[in-house]
Amino acid sequence: MERRIHKLGDHIDTDVILPGRYLSITDPAELGPHCLEGIDPAFAGRIRAGDLIVAGRNFGCGSSREHAPIALKACGIHAVIAESFARIFYRNAINIGLPVLVCPAFAAVAQDGATAAVDLGAGTVTCGGHVFRGESLPPTVMAIVAAGGLVPYARGRLAAAPA
Repeated sequence: MERRIHKLGDHIDTDVILPGRYLSITDPAELGPHCLEGIDPAFAGRIRAGDLIVAGRNFGCGSSREHAPIALKACGIHAVIAESFARIFYRNAINIGLPVLVCPAFAAVAQDGATAAVDLGAGTVTCGGHVFRGESLPPTVMAIVAAGGLVPYARGRLAAAPA
């Protein structure tokens, strides 16, 4: 499925993904409208469910707030593709079920407003007839993302375990 791209630059930190004044909010539906408000107050209003963020180096740097990937997911972002991620953001995104893909070649050429198709299992992005290979997510990580995050994944595994 083709998804619309929102292109961002390097070093997008968690303080601009979700400004600190919203950290007392726990309902994801209330966090989504404030997504990337630190860069562009109108950003969340332009998102259609299933859109992509494509960014440069070190996406999600800064403080280790789990609220940042929650806000992205609640806003309607399907996945974040970047040249690289801050380690804690990458792990937090997986833990809450937000797909992330390291794909430097695509991040370098992606254009804001263009469309692309993402195959997380294969680690590929297809855009304009070109296929870009990134780092595929291991099967267990894919299962966590598919379950909606680490907590639903663990609950499902516990429920399926023999008594």
